[in-house]
Amino acid sequence: MGKYDPLKDFLKNCNDNSVKLTYKEIEKIIDNVLPDSAYKYREWWANEGHVQANAWLDAGWKVYTVDLGNYVVFMKESER
Repeated sequence: MGKYDPLKDFLKNCNDNSVKLTYKEIEKIIDNVLPDSAYKYREWWANEGHVQANAWLDAGWKVYTVDLGNYVVFMKESER
């Protein structure tokens, strides 16, 4: 199981079209701290090219917006 698989599972089971998660909520879901780069660089949340992005993309979601260090809004791909 990968580090971000619990986030993938969470999103797969989410019935809403969008969800806003704080960094602390994400860390609780993955039972691990996010790396410093997730707090410092918007690119860490890009919808491509990273193992963490594969987690939400495989669940059918994309990052819609990020407030660095505070929260992330995910949207189902069909809703974008």
